[in-house]
Amino acid sequence: MIFACAWMLAILAIVTAPARADDVTLSARDGSLSIDGTLLGFDGEFYRVDTEYGELTLDGSGVTCDGPGCPDLLNFVARLRISGSASVGTTLLPILLETFAVRNGYDVAREDQGDGGLTYLLSERRSDDPSGEFIFNLNSSDEGFADLIADEADLVISRRAVSRDEAVLARQAGRGTLTDPGRSRILALDAIVPVVAVENPLPDITLEDLRGIVTGRLTDWAELGQEPGPIVLHITRPSTGLFQSFMRRVLRRESVALPDGTVVHDDDGTLVSEVSDDPLALGLVAFSDIGNAQPVDLRGPCGRLSAANAMALKSEDYPLTTPIFLYTPARRLPRLARDFLAYANSPAAQAVIARAGFVDQFPQAVSLDAQGARLANAIRNAGTEVSLSDLKDMIATLEGRSRLTISFRFEGGSTLLDAQSRSNVALLAEALERGLFDDRRLTFAGFSDGTGDAVANRRLSRDRAEVVRDAVRTAARTMDPSRITLDVAGFGEALPMACDDVEWGRGVNRRVEVWLD
Repeated sequence: MIFACAWMLAILAIVTAPARADDVTLSARDGSLSIDGTLLGFDGEFYRVDTEYGELTLDGSGVTCDGPGCPDLLNFVARLRISGSASVGTTLLPILLETFAVRNGYDVAREDQGDGGLTYLLSERRSDDPSGEFIFNLNSSDEGFADLIADEADLVISRRAVSRDEAVLARQAGRGTLTDPGRSRILALDAIVPVVAVENPLPDITLEDLRGIVTGRLTDWAELGQEPGPIVLHITRPSTGLFQSFMRRVLRRESVALPDGTVVHDDDGTLVSEVSDDPLALGLVAFSDIGNAQPVDLRGPCGRLSAANAMALKSEDYPLTTPIFLYTPARRLPRLARDFLAYANSPAAQAVIARAGFVDQFPQAVSLDAQGARLANAIRNAGTEVSLSDLKDMIATLEGRSRLTISFRFEGGSTLLDAQSRSNVALLAEALERGLFDDRRLTFAGFSDGTGDAVANRRLSRDRAEVVRDAVRTAARTMDPSRITLDVAGFGEALPMACDDVEWGRGVNRRVEVWLD
């Protein structure tokens, strides 16, 4: 019966190429049934086998294993193969893994393999036998997804979301639908920041001007109101997730012919070093790797400036925020690996993430009194359909409250939350389950762009606030509803973050904020 139950729950998938493993025979303990196949993996509890019926996942408690590929059940070592972005994987993940090990009573041994290779062995204290092996093969986000599709990685760390083509190949290879919420999570936040040398007086730049520099339309600093001289563009390799994110966010395309004289670097460190020494240089670098370079603010529609800082990244008010993604295939990971991933997204890990130079996702509260510039911008840019009465109603609702650095935005042209917002749903739900906001009132405040009728926009903004509120409530399964009040409000066009003249401005304005009473 145990084997039959496991058979009914088996996961069937089409695989494009067999993994390198040995043959096994899995038999029901009463000898009534058996399955022959190639062992693809064992997570300590379940076997994953390539058979004539496709790929099967079988409960190890219901079967016996015979054959040269059978694992050693008494000395099982949990293995996790990690591939993807070298700039993140060599800094953030090792620190988190070491902290996880210390918190959970493991000794850690690190072995550097060279060429992006790194292995961590975790063993219980006072034991010479390893309990876990974490194998890093770090190159780029492109390589990470390629490894996952080829079944050579169990975890991908990426500076960008999976592409449409990669998602199709992964699904065809039996790795699941990587665009499903359960297949990815956000580990931390980063951003793309334009940087110059300290001697360069450039105060800010528009996204349109950045687009012009990368495409070769703007080639001289005089075109940006500076002293004449050639603009020397510095970027990381086009295959890196950081530059690919820039392409998708700013250029809306997958590739570009870079202007003559562009300097391409293997890593952010050398890029920052060379830009810092050249007053004619402009580089695109990660917020976590700015170093000695001078960051340049982004100037949006209507002249509003956006500086890269922790609050702006958490709330997605900075337009080039880039989440750090973790992707897993549609199969069980060993318990030790699952425990590590749970820790990496826990409140305890957020301080470690911040110390590593990235932006954590722990919500901060900012009082209304501290948002004077934001409110002044709203009044200055409010459209003619926003009355003084509308503004007074909004202030009356928000007065005495604090805005959490959690915002929710939607995919372009849809009612689906974007990747960072889906992660924010889980984060806020977990905070509610832990009682972080017990005996408080949370108001989900919806805002819209100024396109269309103001009355309809106000109604739409409230509808979106209800969608987010309901998603958080559903995710917070163990929340005590008697200890927390979840309200909604819709203010339509009353608090624009930018002008609606360009899509970037409209996208920033369409959002749901969370205010704490």
